Amino acid sequence: MSVRIGVYVVGMSTQTSQTTSERLALPVGEVAELLGVSERHVWQLAASGRLPKPIRLGRSVRWLRDDLVAHLASLRDRRAGGV
Repeated sequence: MSVRIGVYVVGMSTQTSQTTSERLALPVGEVAELLGVSERHVWQLAASGRLPKPIRLGRSVRWLRDDLVAHLASLRDRRAGGV
């Protein structure tokens, strides 16, 4: 029986696994999961400006976690302010 404790061995080095909340940049699938929507809807929200634009890292597309958090906070504040 094995128990995952957050550290795993790859070759001869150890790496700490990161949860979604610890990552700096998130792929579309994780953004969709966090928001409770489909990946397609994430792309539509980004294209329409209702989500921050993603960044490109090589051929990968990622959303910066801090940008998403700030954007959602601003939506919350606008809702609370009645705007």
